[in-house]
Amino acid sequence: MRDIILASASPRRKELLGALIDDFKVVAANLDEPLGAQPMEDAKALALAKAVHVAYGFPAAVVIGADTIVFDGPTSYGKPLDAEDASAMWAVLRGRPHRVVTAFAVIGAGRQLVEASASEVELTNLDDAAVAAYIASGRPLDKAGAYAIQDEDVPTVARLAGCYCSVMGLPLWRLKPALESVGVTCRDPAATFERCRTCPESPKRPDTS
Repeated sequence: MRDIILASASPRRKELLGALIDDFKVVAANLDEPLGAQPMEDAKALALAKAVHVAYGFPAAVVIGADTIVFDGPTSYGKPLDAEDASAMWAVLRGRPHRVVTAFAVIGAGRQLVEASASEVELTNLDDAAVAAYIASGRPLDKAGAYAIQDEDVPTVARLAGCYCSVMGLPLWRLKPALESVGVTCRDPAATFERCRTCPESPKRPDTS
């Protein structure tokens, strides 16, 4: 049986991938993540670079790389440099819509597959004190755009049009067939996450018309 490796130290991606498969290893790629002017292509390039970097040391494995970029018009946001940078991101993004793209790359069985999922997100228009408290908790500091959709106790997100799991870090309905195409048996993500049943990217989404 081939090893399956997640080329990311993100606990969110580890949790998400665990909805599809049980047995995998985590090997962080630890690459710089420069942002350019094309968020979709940048995310794809970074996801592939991470997968290639790890696959070089594990040539017989199936390797999964991923990258998430938050962007608002021509401006892209990665992980904040510090609390001040996180505060500046919230000052720009809160109370208005922006876009989030997560790309993934799968390397295995002599193939390279790269795909991306884009969603529209509107942050809750939190007041300055609430934003400061959230940033002081440390939770936003390792996340693109300085927020996490799963931090529902804050709450961070007022509206989502797209895939929740993609905004969190891995678009599971897109990743599942990619993994299956290189011989990895996957579970239905809706067996773990109820939200996946109504995801707009699900091929099994109920008819809501």
